[in-house]
Amino acid sequence: MSHPRTRLDDVMHQPVRFSIAAALAAAKELEFSAVRDIVEISDSLLSQHAARLEEAGYVHLRKGHVGKRPRTWLSLTPEGRAAFEDHVDALRAIVEAAPT
Repeated sequence: MSHPRTRLDDVMHQPVRFSIAAALAAAKELEFSAVRDIVEISDSLLSQHAARLEEAGYVHLRKGHVGKRPRTWLSLTPEGRAAFEDHVDALRAIVEAAPT
């Protein structure tokens, strides 16, 4: 039997990436600026972490325009949603395994 911590996802476990995934899990898609404001981080930090999540296959970035202004939208991929849910389940299992 292994401790539930072994089920934690190394990509998802980083606090900023976990916060981004949590915000995206609550919506189908969010605009970059909305994620930035929800997670309370800078544009550059969000760009870095979104790129890491995209490399892992957890987040899809969609680029477009609203009028003449470029915009970026983020959404969890099915793999990203599963990774987030599995990570949350592992965290819950860790808490439940603790002696009371």
